Amino acid sequence: MRLIHLALAAVIALAVPPAVRAETQVPRSQGEMLLSFAPVVKRTAPAVVNVYAQRIVASRQEGIGADPFFRRFFGENGGFGRSRERVQNSLGSGVIVDPSGIIVTNNHVIRGGSEIKVVLADRREFEASVVLTDERTDLAVLRIDVSDEELPALTLGDSDGLEVGDLVLAIGNPFGVGQTVTSGIVSALARTQVGITDYGFFIQSDAAINPGNSG
Repeated sequence: MRLIHLALAAVIALAVPPAVRAETQVPRSQGEMLLSFAPVVKRTAPAVVNVYAQRIVASRQEGIGADPFFRRFFGENGGFGRSRERVQNSLGSGVIVDPSGIIVTNNHVIRGGSEIKVVLADRREFEASVVLTDERTDLAVLRIDVSDEELPALTLGDSDGLEVGDLVLAIGNPFGVGQTVTSGIVSALARTQVGITDYGFFIQSDAAINPGNSG
């Protein structure tokens, strides 16, 4: 579980790497305000990956057998609705936390996946294997085989250092269109009872997040 806790910290701290942010100071004029996130994006984006998963799910063909009236006479199947398998695709994002190819993403992105593919920022594709998953924290750790190559990676941060009002960048793959960057701030800390899971506290941000950003 220690690795899961560290992974959670990495995901939370992705937007504000300690090595990038300077000591917090209130700008004395508009001219002192940060005008571009480009240096931060150039440093962090290469370590953000796209994650694609395929899973086989069973679905039943609808017919008159779906009508409760006919089920009374012919049973649940009754020869009317046959079960068949289909491929379901999911997409998300992840972050490389070790140069050897260790990646953290959300568990719901890869849950039940029969095939998992990772696409790096340079568009290279790799088959990924699952190292471990945790349903409660909705985290998963993947591994890709990059031989002796060292990939760009982000170091783990400490979410205890975050403050409301800190700048946030969200880098991901919304709707599968490719790597996209949005910005916002830390809106609140230690949110609980948000209806997602009963585990821990959540950091709220107004940075735009869409399907495909998960991870």
